[in-house]
Amino acid sequence: MTQQQLIPLIVIAVVIPLVLLRNRKPRTLRPQFLWVAPLLVVAAISFGIWGMSMSGRGAAPVDPISLLILAVGLGLGAAFGWQRGKMTTIHKEPDGVLKAQASPIGLLIIIGVMLARRALEPWLAAHAADWHINPLAVLEAFMLFAAGMVVAQRIEMFIRARNIQRGGTDAHVEVEVER
Repeated sequence: MTQQQLIPLIVIAVVIPLVLLRNRKPRTLRPQFLWVAPLLVVAAISFGIWGMSMSGRGAAPVDPISLLILAVGLGLGAAFGWQRGKMTTIHKEPDGVLKAQASPIGLLIIIGVMLARRALEPWLAAHAADWHINPLAVLEAFMLFAAGMVVAQRIEMFIRARNIQRGGTDAHVEVEVER
């Protein structure tokens, strides 16, 4: 394993326990700032996709199959993000402050996607011609998966947080309690 392959794995191995420990207790949720993370993620991934397209690693994915692959990546990311947002518990404290506690499953999904992208990259480069697909489209689909996941999660959390702030309840939690 080369140093370029090893460094991301070491970073992930250090970051996962820290994030899991940090997510053990609820944190203050400020719905008015839920747009910031999606904006930063979409900007970073947009630059990443643009950089990959300009790197000379392959033709830009604009053929119909590539666009379908990109759409599937974005759609799956949005679906997983919406589910991840639903798994986040949101409640209102007596003083009116919203608290949110993320589920560790969402973090594991993100880590799994990152590891899958890293593991599939060499294999896709070698076999993409056999399948007549653009390997760059598949790698970019993973990036769009991450963007869709963050954006959809924050939208879902914003909708629920706004409802709770207006005096409603977290319908998601009530459904789980009834079961």
